[in-house]
Amino acid sequence: MDTAGYTALTRLSGLKNEMQAIANNIANVSTTGFRKEGLIFAEHIAALEPDEDSLSMASGEVRHTNDAQGPLTPTGGTFDFAIEGDGFFLIETPDGEALTRAGAFTPNEQGDLVTHDGYRVLDDGGAPIFIPTSAKSIGLASDGTLSADGAPIARVGLYMPTDPNSMSRTNGVRFTSDAGFEPLQEGVILQGYVENSNVNAITEIARMIEVQHAYTLGKNFTDQEDERIRSVISTLGR
Repeated sequence: MDTAGYTALTRLSGLKNEMQAIANNIANVSTTGFRKEGLIFAEHIAALEPDEDSLSMASGEVRHTNDAQGPLTPTGGTFDFAIEGDGFFLIETPDGEALTRAGAFTPNEQGDLVTHDGYRVLDDGGAPIFIPTSAKSIGLASDGTLSADGAPIARVGLYMPTDPNSMSRTNGVRFTSDAGFEPLQEGVILQGYVENSNVNAITEIARMIEVQHAYTLGKNFTDQEDERIRSVISTLGR
């Protein structure tokens, strides 16, 4: 395959990856705490011989998470918490600690505050949060202090990755970081709210149409190049 063919194929590969990211965004438009994901394209240029044109190829491999605040929706739920501004909740998973913005929590049978899939929520000291089963009312102050019947019992922790560039998505709403996490000293948590996905469905559909059109053009080009090469080989083989 010649240079033009390789260049077209690298672009098609990147567009395919971007289409997958867009489709995932649209599928999670109603997922609590979901953050939109995009793709970063890189151009690689190689200098060839003086009498030849330079070679340029594009690739789309690096995924980028949009950290814009999602809309906050009132639910009235006692254990529905939403972060206003920066920060993440810290949860305990079988694979280690992880960050999330999905704050639809509930106490389990043991009284531990957990996510919808059963992972324990951690306080500002990294310990599980226990909700007394005998408590008649649970309150949450904006600084994360939890109270049972008016008495403080814990403080919901807010955390940030030590190195934002090391954060990676392990699930639609969960993130990990090889560099670890550090407590966020200032943050606002609202009780009775959840943060919706920050995906704009209309924008994503419009982008999907653009990517699909670009992919079709690239595919047509590779088909034409293939036909041209076959024609040349057929002619030279006579």
